[in-house]
Amino acid sequence: MCGILGIDGFGDISRELVLGLTTLQHRGQDAAGIVTLDQSFRLKKGVGLVREVFQPEDLARLAAPMGIGHVRYATQGHNDLFDAQPYSVNYPFGLAMAHNGNVINFSQLRRRIFEEHHRLLETSTDLELIVYTLASELERCDPSHLTPERIFEAVEATQRRVIGAYSTVTIIAGRGMLAFADPYGIRPLVLGQKQTPQGIAYAFASETACFDCLGYRRIRDLEPGEAIFLDRQRRIHSRLCHRQRQAFCVFEYLYFAREDSQLRGRLVAGERVKLGRRLAETFRATGLEPDIVIDVPSSAYFFASGLAEELGIPYRRGLAKNAHVGRSFIAPTQDERDMMVRQKLNPITPVVSGKKVAVLDDSIVRGTTSRHIVRMLRESGAREVYFVSASPPVRHPCIYGIDMSLQREMVAAAGSLEQVAGRIGADAVVYQPLSALQQVYADLPCCYACFSGEYPIPGSEEFLAEIERERECSKMA
Repeated sequence: MCGILGIDGFGDISRELVLGLTTLQHRGQDAAGIVTLDQSFRLKKGVGLVREVFQPEDLARLAAPMGIGHVRYATQGHNDLFDAQPYSVNYPFGLAMAHNGNVINFSQLRRRIFEEHHRLLETSTDLELIVYTLASELERCDPSHLTPERIFEAVEATQRRVIGAYSTVTIIAGRGMLAFADPYGIRPLVLGQKQTPQGIAYAFASETACFDCLGYRRIRDLEPGEAIFLDRQRRIHSRLCHRQRQAFCVFEYLYFAREDSQLRGRLVAGERVKLGRRLAETFRATGLEPDIVIDVPSSAYFFASGLAEELGIPYRRGLAKNAHVGRSFIAPTQDERDMMVRQKLNPITPVVSGKKVAVLDDSIVRGTTSRHIVRMLRESGAREVYFVSASPPVRHPCIYGIDMSLQREMVAAAGSLEQVAGRIGADAVVYQPLSALQQVYADLPCCYACFSGEYPIPGSEEFLAEIERERECSKMA
């Protein structure tokens, strides 16, 4: 899970890129980068948060009318400056690209790029594979006749070769800006525009919250397998290049996206309230009678409010959050996640003391955060603690750009509700049924692989086995 932003505008758009990346910071905290194009590519990237990477002197150097930016959450490769995005090449055309997602045929593509094009990868990220694959397809084009049709042919060939989940934004030097999505549309990408004194500026972003900050209006989401090209006159060209059945990542609604974003035309906050209300039926069937409903800040607030309203039980803010600590889920190591939970959350004792508390979180993955929260609530005097998940049990790793650890580390992978409750120390655990989630999104085909184990892309199981072997070896080393 990463955040990408591309702007084709007027004058200097470097400040817009920095502001826009700040609104996408929740999608990645490992590294940030920006590349702009005037007469040449101007690149700045670094490890850390957006505010730590970019200084005023950087913006002066990056000043240009076109650019792309990226915030990184490391799932493939290493968390260092060398693997930060964007990435650029100069042949056969100047290309600069950023992407969000994960390639699952990494080894085969790397071998092909070396054997057929004699190129050695400089990084350990899959972005470089996409860049070189697109470059090799564009190499077949006559540079003097690089039409939108030829670009779309190169995109289609790239989509057929690159297997996985990805959304990308690319600058083609002197030609325009290109965005395309994988054939399944797993990762989000939205097109927006705004009127400026000089004309209409366009932007691509992972979420519309970015547009709200910068004054852009959402036009639409990219469809699975779609490519959109903005030429030098900022005319929009689009084509469905290589489309398979849609499998949009449902975790975007459950956790990843900001509440104020709209994805596939749905407000994330509204989706979470709806799912909270759906939980009420399952919760009633347990016979549990909590005194209050609280949330794990901040992604679970709308789930909790929906559940409380439907049950007719008071909602209270029972956990205070330190806003200056990042998202523990995307911290790179377990030790860091543990420390961040302790720093991030603190029970409000008078609210929970003596109460039977239903505490709602967006999901339970490893159970580490849940266990800490339950223990803290008990230490603050909670009489009983019922842990409620807005998601179904997470039993399978995601290989499409989310680091969900080994399957054996998932608390729900092999255990009953009672066993999960025992492992996290709760009096009871309540999950959203997968069937309820699927009913909510009956009109939007989604990927539920982390719950069901049914991966939409052929070959995913083999890649998953390879990843699990690598992680097991790294843990034993």
